[in-house]
Amino acid sequence: MDTTPLSALLLLVAAVAFGFGFVVSYLLASRRAKGRLVEANIEAARILETAQQDAERQREQYIEEAQTEVQAKLDALEEERQKSLRNARRARQKVERRHKRINDRTRRVNTRSDVLDAAHKALKSVQRKTVQAQRRAEKLRLKALGVLKEAGAQARELEAKVSAAKQHEEELASQAEELSAVIGHHQAKLEEISGLTIEEAKEALKTELLDEARLEASATIKSVRDEATLTAGREARRVVLTTIQRIASTQSVENTVSVVHITSDDVKGRIIGREGRNIKAFESATGIDVMVDDTPEAVTLSGFDPVRREIARIALERLIKDGRIHPARVERMVGRVAANMAEELVEIGERTVIDLQLHGLHPELIRLIGRMRYRSSYGQNLLAHSKETARIASIMAAEVGENPHVARRAGLLHDIGKVIIDEVDRPHAIVGMEYCKRYKETAEVCNAVGAHHDEIEMTHLVSPIVQASDAISGARPGARRDQLQAYIQRLHDLEELASSFKGVKTAYAIQGGREVRVMVNSGMIRDNAAQELALKISRRIESELHYPGQIKVIVIREVRSSAVAN
Repeated sequence: MDTTPLSALLLLVAAVAFGFGFVVSYLLASRRAKGRLVEANIEAARILETAQQDAERQREQYIEEAQTEVQAKLDALEEERQKSLRNARRARQKVERRHKRINDRTRRVNTRSDVLDAAHKALKSVQRKTVQAQRRAEKLRLKALGVLKEAGAQARELEAKVSAAKQHEEELASQAEELSAVIGHHQAKLEEISGLTIEEAKEALKTELLDEARLEASATIKSVRDEATLTAGREARRVVLTTIQRIASTQSVENTVSVVHITSDDVKGRIIGREGRNIKAFESATGIDVMVDDTPEAVTLSGFDPVRREIARIALERLIKDGRIHPARVERMVGRVAANMAEELVEIGERTVIDLQLHGLHPELIRLIGRMRYRSSYGQNLLAHSKETARIASIMAAEVGENPHVARRAGLLHDIGKVIIDEVDRPHAIVGMEYCKRYKETAEVCNAVGAHHDEIEMTHLVSPIVQASDAISGARPGARRDQLQAYIQRLHDLEELASSFKGVKTAYAIQGGREVRVMVNSGMIRDNAAQELALKISRRIESELHYPGQIKVIVIREVRSSAVAN
């Protein structure tokens, strides 16, 4: 049997099987190589990403450190620049004050020269008048001699007339005795007819005349008051409206809290510090409570002293911006900000004085004016209120012919006592007046400061102008806030005062306490007495109550008559 084809077939099968196995092995090896290549690529990408992240963190860290250093240098340069600007400004102000003093001295010298010239001219005029007076005296002496001669003749004629007058007087005396007897006879007949004695008739006539006089006086008073109200009210409205139209300053409401915005809530932990050391150091250095609560991206500062609260706000913002928050750094930053704030208060006062064109104020008064920026009164910023009062007083003084410079100065200083923290047991007007006297302010300014709430008597016309300007600035709608309880108590006191008068049934305070309507008993109060009652109520309100602006009193007397027809 031939085995050659079988062997060839077997060889062919073996070759095919080998080739198939080789292909399968190659495919498996290729797949394993691709898997390893993918894993290697993934590992390389992960390593590259980690390296890039490390490099980015290092780059950000380097950039942040560089920015911190640059910012610190910029802050130092800014502080030096501000100091240079302040020094330049103060030097310029000193130069301006020196120029002003030189100009004042020049004006005084010129004035004295003019006065001397005028005195010389007046002396010459007096000499001429003296010569003329001597000439007239000589003429009068000559005339007097002639008059004396004529007087001698007239005296002789007068003696004759006097003797005739005595004789006529004796005749009149006898006639008067006869007339007295006739009058007594007629008086007896009148008493007999009327049934009244002379004294009783006098009393009745006196009572009737008094009633008529009261009615006429009430009518006259009403007409005079209406005429005065018409003219004075029109003039007062013109002055006040002119003043208000020329003044348009904004009002700001001050609170007892300040809010510091932060970039993220992670900063709150740095503000608190380990075991609260940072926040305790901050509160101890500033005297302000720091409230770190759940409010997102905000930290609240609470305190009643607005200056300390502003120092705390600026210091905390700078600490957050710097990033280095620890007790020692907190104390240094608060001290630096407090020093800057003291300079800023002086700068604010100087800028206010320059804006109002006032010069010569004592540096301590200027510093107190700067403190007004961070003080509020009934929700109204004290510095804005004082500046507005100064401008209103200046305009009103110019309208009535007074010195607007003095009125503006008194208006700016009228509430200076409110920022003096050492004096809390006395009225701020008295404290402010004493400080103004201490720093050599004029008598007009001191009286206006002390009398703008009627603590002392007004002795200068500037005082009521400042008082009216203060009322205009404080009582304008929206200028101030008032507590609800105090507002309700004021209305209650107003109604109670009006109801205390005899003949009043009810009284109602309306228009937010700016008007009170009084209903009276028509049987007890006549029409002519209603006006007198309104005047009495208004006087009591002025003397016993404290209120902003004006209160109008309206007395209403109602008479109802009815009848029944059957």
